[in-house]
Amino acid sequence: MSDINITVEDREGNVAELVAPTDMGLSLMEFLKASEYDVLATCGGMALCATCCVDVLEGEDKLNDMSDDEYAMLDTLPDLLPNSRLACQIQLSPAMEGLKVRLHAMDY
Repeated sequence: MSDINITVEDREGNVAELVAPTDMGLSLMEFLKASEYDVLATCGGMALCATCCVDVLEGEDKLNDMSDDEYAMLDTLPDLLPNSRLACQIQLSPAMEGLKVRLHAMDY
């Protein structure tokens, strides 16, 4: 099976169940942008801007480990949560079935 179900909550609290392909090499950021979510992704997925930050509500244990670059970028956010991740650094995979994320509130 190459599709997974992901639940996304936008910054207004609207929740949507989405089906994401895992066989296209997409990051969560690319999928969110393709699904027309308000994700700036100013740096284009290089872990340099944190404008694609999400808070992982369920499924954090299914994600790849955080890289040093991702951790360093997240560490610059004033409102960082323990479950915050950069969506550009999360490669979609079948193991992420049932992932639930909320777009991180941004003050930009």
